[in-house]
Amino acid sequence: MGLRRVIARRKREGFKNVWPINEAAKHAPKNWRGWPDGKRFALVLTHDVESAGGLAKCRNLMDLERKLGFRSSFNFIPEGDYKVPAELRQELLQNGFEVGVHDLRHDGKLYWRRNDFSESARSINRYLRDWNASGFRAAFMLHDRERLHHLKIEYDASTFDTDPFEPQPDGVNTIFPFWISDGNGGGYVELPYTLPQDSTLFLVLDEKSPEIWKTKLDWLVAHGGMALLNVHPDYIGFKNELDACEYPAAWYADFLQYVKERYRGEFWNPLPREMAQWFKENYRPKKKPNQSGLQFSANGHDQKLPLENVNVAVVLYSYYASDPRPRREAEALKRAGAQVDVICLRKNKSEPACENLNGVNVYRIPLKRRRAGKLVYIFQYALFLAASFLQLTAWSLKKRYKLVHVHNMPDFLVFSGWFPRSRGAKIILDLHDPMPELFRSIYGLRENHLTVQWLEKMEKHSIAFADLVITPNIAFKDLFTSRGCHPGKIQTVMNSPEAKIFNPRPNGVLQLNGTPSENIKSRPFALMYHGLIVERHGLDLAVEAIAKLKAKIPGIMLHLYGERTDYLEKILQLAQNLGLKDAVVFHGFKSLEEIASDISKIDLGLVPNRLSVFTQINFPTRIFEYLAMNKPVIVPSTRGIRDYFRDDEILFFEPNNADDLAAKIEWAYQKPADLQRLMENGRRIYEKNCWEQEQEKFLGMVESMLKPQKASVAVEELVA
Repeated sequence: MGLRRVIARRKREGFKNVWPINEAAKHAPKNWRGWPDGKRFALVLTHDVESAGGLAKCRNLMDLERKLGFRSSFNFIPEGDYKVPAELRQELLQNGFEVGVHDLRHDGKLYWRRNDFSESARSINRYLRDWNASGFRAAFMLHDRERLHHLKIEYDASTFDTDPFEPQPDGVNTIFPFWISDGNGGGYVELPYTLPQDSTLFLVLDEKSPEIWKTKLDWLVAHGGMALLNVHPDYIGFKNELDACEYPAAWYADFLQYVKERYRGEFWNPLPREMAQWFKENYRPKKKPNQSGLQFSANGHDQKLPLENVNVAVVLYSYYASDPRPRREAEALKRAGAQVDVICLRKNKSEPACENLNGVNVYRIPLKRRRAGKLVYIFQYALFLAASFLQLTAWSLKKRYKLVHVHNMPDFLVFSGWFPRSRGAKIILDLHDPMPELFRSIYGLRENHLTVQWLEKMEKHSIAFADLVITPNIAFKDLFTSRGCHPGKIQTVMNSPEAKIFNPRPNGVLQLNGTPSENIKSRPFALMYHGLIVERHGLDLAVEAIAKLKAKIPGIMLHLYGERTDYLEKILQLAQNLGLKDAVVFHGFKSLEEIASDISKIDLGLVPNRLSVFTQINFPTRIFEYLAMNKPVIVPSTRGIRDYFRDDEILFFEPNNADDLAAKIEWAYQKPADLQRLMENGRRIYEKNCWEQEQEKFLGMVESMLKPQKASVAVEELVA
């Protein structure tokens, strides 16, 4: 217990923004009409009886609650270390309480093997029938909502809104009940606990009062949620002298008295069975013609959820919050019904070790990405591979993943999914960039360099390990195919910005210097670059071009956005040497929302990439971000971009040529009406490849990959 407390203290600090209160869980379901009789909130009390000692205290706990006017459910272990007397079960029922089933043996092995679960399900269903019980809760709050369809239950209570201290810490992020459909018209109600368990609060965290319960309850009441509490009679002390693993019964009584006095007449105290029956009658989704898959999800939206209850792990050697592609795809999977866990880097201590972002569980490994030599890069990659492999393996012992989505770089990070793959998970390798070409571009390596050859071998083995490979553009796809990837195994999902972020004002029209017809010298001409500030992105060319235009375009400005790098210092020094100190402005790193806002204020976007084996086939996301905001953009004439745009759809310049870049900027300044038409043509290309289209393509690939190839005998038939 001492060791658990040490670990818990560290966890508590890392998860303080999501425990005990997770603001993401407060939203009521769609079409929520409130609790019966207009009550402000519901209070559901449950008790898991884990030992003979707990069994002996059940009557004491029942009497305590009866005196204060409350009812609850007692959940017993059918084949545990104690026998449940029929007289006790009968007495509880006669006094208006409920009896539920708590796991089978309480050994943590319920979900270990699918074949074993079939046998366990038969036994659990027998106890449910014999005890006249309709509810279930697994030991250690382990949950596999798909397999619970094999139990004859009205509700499950093995989940929680937020609890990072549990072995399987993925919360459902809601303080309301929700329906789990079996896809055939049946299902059960999920009742997550929303107040911390007493064992966590008083034994593990060593709290000395029920104040956290009261604080969380007040928050639940403010949002009209369900306050569901799990109290173990095993740990309540009814005597003056307490054992080492007991807390005073007075603390629980104090909490119930607080509820009774502060919220008298404002709460509904149903048994869990009554809650499930009420919710099923009022909020269970009704089948509509030709729509058998309608689902009431935990986030409260009535919609088709093709990936409902599919556990997905996402691994990336990056900072999730600021990496658009992994975040877009993870949130798309979440909206499709999946339970998504992300493993990523932790930028600094100000970032929580764990948090829920838009329904996605994000777990950060305390490693920071450092830009350095190639050997340092490979060492960092290997360290993160080891950490993510161990983390993903540990999670896979507690829950079964159906999909592991790994983002490069590095390619070999895909092997972090080895253990879940061995248990049947499918693997997606998302190749953002071809590593051999990128390393050649960064370090000036020859094609036959040992590092390049090793990276090509790693790429080949990584692709072979994956079930599906996706990449952002046609040129990348052709490259990977030329190196041995089967054409049927690789698909493109473009890096398109989200319309909810990169969205111009309604009916917005491109305005250069006010309007196309206005005097072009009426205000400064603003150019913008945002992204990674490194040599291959050619900002020196942009600064040299602006120096050539200083006399021709008075007030010309270049705005730079990105993280500070050594190369940035060279660019700022170059600007000063060319007399452009006030014309080149560095704004630092900004969020996507801030970038979109600032794009709306500029006249022309710049993608001044230098030519290299990598930039020749790359398609910068920034192109679509400018076009999405109705802004024109100058781009290098490279294969990766010309696969999508013609000369009448975007403004090209000759790579590595500052004179040609300057000439194209001057043309854009002098010809605003022509530039407007060019932008409109280019925007149509963006609209054909917008994220809404790419998202549907991506989800379709995932659904197709996870779809069973052959129908199997239903487990229900095995346990009937």
